Amino acid sequence: MSGEMEAKSWDSTQNRVQKFCYEWTISNFSTYMWGIQKEITSPVFSSEASEEVSWCLRVHTNGVDEESKGFLSVHLVLISQPGSLVWAKFQFWIINFQGEKFQSMKSTKAACFLPNKPLGFKKFLSRDFLLSLQHWLVPQDQLTLCCKVSIAGVFFSMPGQNITPAIKNTGQMLIDDLTKLWEKSLFTDCSLLVGDHEFRAHKAILAARSPVFRAMFEHEMQERLTNVVKIPDLDPQVFKEMMDFIYTGKAPHLNSYPMATGVLTAADKYGLEELMVMCEHALCRILSVENAAHTLILADLHRRKNLKTQALNFIALHSSEVSETSEWKSMLESHPRLAAETFHSLDSAQRIFSLSPHSNA
Repeated sequence: MSGEMEAKSWDSTQNRVQKFCYEWTISNFSTYMWGIQKEITSPVFSSEASEEVSWCLRVHTNGVDEESKGFLSVHLVLISQPGSLVWAKFQFWIINFQGEKFQSMKSTKAACFLPNKPLGFKKFLSRDFLLSLQHWLVPQDQLTLCCKVSIAGVFFSMPGQNITPAIKNTGQMLIDDLTKLWEKSLFTDCSLLVGDHEFRAHKAILAARSPVFRAMFEHEMQERLTNVVKIPDLDPQVFKEMMDFIYTGKAPHLNSYPMATGVLTAADKYGLEELMVMCEHALCRILSVENAAHTLILADLHRRKNLKTQALNFIALHSSEVSETSEWKSMLESHPRLAAETFHSLDSAQRIFSLSPHSNA
């Protein structure tokens, strides 16, 4: 989770108003959507102009009452105050995968905040709508929620006074700096040859992120002596996606099936477990009749248990359609063991259904 705050002030008809924004990124958001914990609370934050007034955000992933069930509820909560009443307007929105505002909702008038009494929107966004646009609104399983607060009160700094600059998210700053090193090939010390493409990189970063690269540069191997690594068996675009992850922790193009399968193979080869998990989640989301058999083979080859289970379940549910695909027919000949596992899974599913008390309804 990360937060970024920005403070501004101005004077209007003798009222002193302070504005600031707080950005909160909720990682592993799906665990809250489907898990037991339905309430999420942000870190406590405040503006630099008035640290004595502190706040937090609160999200309920399935509403706060029967009326709001099925909705994402968002609230602003006052944690502490200096003794004076706190009157404020507020606005919420989501940042989508393109960095744009989405679903902006704001209060129509200033409200009086009391400590630990949340104010916000019970029906901020439908769960079904959020899930239907998950790739767009929750990229990398991260929901980024922003809240802008406009506070009026006599205890804030006067306009024209120096306001402390925005608190920067140091983690994001580090990613930005590493991205510049990678994208602009600054101070590189090794060359990676992928087909006809050359990628310039940094041995220290590669070694820190990948045990395979670390072994290359630690021992008396050709790569250490020449600072050149030849990679003949990967597509350049797949390799670039893997390198983007190595430098930034992100892989933004896994919504494409060819990319996700290629990156899974590359991540396994270079020992990038976290990237393999990201590929596994992406492939679970884009399972289809056409790719189910191939996905099952990949899951078995790269030892991805969750993906294999998802593929087996999908084939069991769509057995008549999957069995007509060329991928399935090819798998029967090339991977008879997996075909046997699939038939066993299908048989188990049919037996469970036949024993169901509603099966004859």
